[in-house]
Order: sequence, then C-alpha cells, then structure tokens
Amino acid sequence: MTVHGQHSRIGVLGGTFDPPQNGHLAVAGAVLERLDLDHILFVPAGDPWQKNEEATSSQRSEMVKLAIAGQENFSVSSVDVDRPGPTYTVDTLRDLAKIYSGAELFFILGDEAFESIHTWKDYEELASLAAFVVVSRHGTHPEVPAKLSPSVNLLEISTLPISSTQCREQIANGLSLEGLVPGPVAEYIQEHQLYRRNA
Repeated sequence: MTVHGQHSRIGVLGGTFDPPQNGHLAVAGAVLERLDLDHILFVPAGDPWQKNEEATSSQRSEMVKLAIAGQENFSVSSVDVDRPGPTYTVDTLRDLAKIYSGAELFFILGDEAFESIHTWKDYEELASLAAFVVVSRHGTHPEVPAKLSPSVNLLEISTLPISSTQCREQIANGLSLEGLVPGPVAEYIQEHQLYRRNA
C-alpha cells in the first residue's frame, strides 16, 4: 500500500468480516470522508478471541479483497491473519504502528463494541497507539473511560442496518443476499458453499 506522505491519516477497520457486508463499506466510506482520512485498512481477525467465526481466515480475507476491489482508498492488511494465536486489538495496533511509523492511526469501531472495551487486553495502551473513532448508528453516546477520553472521536453515522449475522441467517434460510453484500462476495459465498448449515 502506498501511504500518501509521511503524516498520512489511516483508518483501521478490524473485524471478523464473516462475511464482509455493505454496512462495513458504508462505515468505512463515511469515516474516510468525515475525518478527511487518506486511507482505510480493513484488518480481518485471524483468531478472534470473543467470537466464533464460520469461514476460515483466508476465506474471510479473500472476501474482503473482493468487497473493496477497485476502491483506491481501501486496502486489506493481513497482520492479524499472519500472527499466530488469538487476535487482540492491542497487537494489531502495535504491528500497524511499526509498519506505518509515519502515519496517524484511527481505530474504527461501533458503539456497542466500545462499551466493552474495558475487557480488552491492555486496553489502556490503545490510546497511545491510535485515536478512536466510535461510530454510533443509534444516536447513543457511550461512556468513555477517562484514560481514553482525549483520543476518542464520537461519530453519528446513518449507515445501513446490516449485520454479518443477518447475512449468515439469510444464507442458512436459502434467501438472497441482494443488497446486503457486494456482488463478488455473494458469488464467492455461493461458489464455496459458505454458511450453509445443512451443507
């Protein structure tokens, strides 16, 4: 990835992306514009410690690549997939801070995930590695731990009410993914028969 200048502003959007869906893309695009960022890195989790993924890490990474194809301000990082063991955000940001040492990092997450941030590994260190971008779809303002407060940006964004869980349920029930995921992702899911519980 080409970083535009030494002081690039890079958004970091981590997640299981199981599968990546249009809501992820909408959030990334909105944050890119609202905070005037140069780039968004999508970072699929390798072994997410708080979730059980259904597709493999390589499949999820491939789907993200398909989802963002052709968008020059988006790219995929494999730091979490390549690192053995459970995926912790603090390790993600440590690695990215080394790789993009001249850049300013902005870690993007939803308000519901942020509410449990005190349970994350070494969460107090996160503010020294990146600014937070807490995206609210509900107009709520989560409580911000004092030690993180100066580094937190609260953004209210009207995004698509889509979840990856919803997408998996649609597939399990034999329903269409039209409007929920990018076309190439839907084709990949069909080709590899993903999320079909009776397959």
